[in-house]
Amino acid sequence: MGRVRGKTVRKVTIDVLKEYKDKFSADYENNKKELDSLIKTDKRMRNKIAGFITQLAKRKKIEAFIIENSA
Repeated sequence: MGRVRGKTVRKVTIDVLKEYKDKFSADYENNKKELDSLIKTDKRMRNKIAGFITQLAKRKKIEAFIIENSA
């Protein structure tokens, strides 16, 4: 069984990646800085989103995640 992520984290991640997927990489610190400039949210939510994006980037599944959740 994998980690459970909230609907909000998944939804915001999908929205951000659809528009700005080229700005993110497998570097967590870089992803946090990019999210700060793109969306306004609290620190905890930003960190959860950045961690999720980093995890997807490390597994090279960003494209698959966008396609899977866009339908």
